[in-house]
Amino acid sequence: MWNDTDTPLAYLITFRCYGTWLHGDERGSVDRRNNLYGAPRIPGHKARHEASIGNLKHPPVNLNAAMRNSVEKAIRETCKIRGWELFALNVRTNHAHSVVKAIAAKSSAVLQALKANSTRQMREDGVWVHEHSPWVDRGSKRMLWSARSVGAAIEYVLYEQGDALPDFD
Repeated sequence: MWNDTDTPLAYLITFRCYGTWLHGDERGSVDRRNNLYGAPRIPGHKARHEASIGNLKHPPVNLNAAMRNSVEKAIRETCKIRGWELFALNVRTNHAHSVVKAIAAKSSAVLQALKANSTRQMREDGVWVHEHSPWVDRGSKRMLWSARSVGAAIEYVLYEQGDALPDFD
């Protein structure tokens, strides 16, 4: 069933840890000029990847179990406080995915709130002591317009991210 309004049914929000997927990476990448839905990624390029590594302002960030728990707690709490419905959540070592129904909010506001509150929670829990953010500047904010796309996003977040991660490191 297609949503016949100008408001998406939900958002697939993804934000990645700083320095964990750089331009030139063998998995491919996206940049400002190559960022259309469905467009192929820019192929890996060793020299570009090495240059990207050299441009990092601090070491890449990977989330340990305590950090992942803080991020999950923050996302759940943010959705609860703001009245957003959280359909799916998966916090990995280098990124977080969520499927959120936030009808009155723009996707950029949802992304910003989830990232900011995740950082705040990690600081409160004492697992992030740095001044800089653990996240890349941007993130992905896919609008989900149909029940089918919401279901597919939930399936992707819950079951297509690899094996469950241990609660210890």
